[in-house]
Amino acid sequence: MFLPLFPLKLVVFPEEDLNLHIFEPRYRELLSDVEKHRISFGICTYIDQLTGYGTEVRLVKVEKRYDDGRLDIKTKGVRVFKLKSFDNPTSGKLYAGGEVQFLQNDPVVSDALNREFIFYLKEMLYLLNYPGKVNPDTVNSFTYAHKLGLKLEEESELHQMDKESERMEYLVHHFKRMIPVIKAVEEAKEKIKLNGHFKHLDPLNF
Repeated sequence: MFLPLFPLKLVVFPEEDLNLHIFEPRYRELLSDVEKHRISFGICTYIDQLTGYGTEVRLVKVEKRYDDGRLDIKTKGVRVFKLKSFDNPTSGKLYAGGEVQFLQNDPVVSDALNREFIFYLKEMLYLLNYPGKVNPDTVNSFTYAHKLGLKLEEESELHQMDKESERMEYLVHHFKRMIPVIKAVEEAKEKIKLNGHFKHLDPLNF
């Protein structure tokens, strides 16, 4: 399948809501074609160079049109793809385009892995002071991926996995590595708060 392509230094996950400010002439032309032909487009992840992967996104709404042609738009991630070709620019256009192959996502996850994932996810979000509640019936590996302290390179690794079980195992490993670090930082903060205050110390029995 051919898609107009929009390389960005970010990872877009399926079902993610993404707001964009469009100002470059090539991407204003891309959005014009998207609106005119009612097509989707692809956001390719760029980290020093193209990773070779991206996400198909659909235009949900043009939130604002500026007099000089700029746009504020709302989009939604649909599905992950692998680049088969990349033409910059694509024929007759200012923007890039290319053939893509969509990853076939395997959603099967064991109950044990799902429970472990949800347990650590809740702990991680609690430590990060995330205000929302986790709904185990609707959450998946992509739902909170941007809120878990992953580096862009790690988000890209997660993005390229085509099995939900593999993504959950990847995140559980991340949780087990990061949760003790976050707890240690919080303990250090509490100790710093005590500096300068009168302390009640239990007598030592020796």
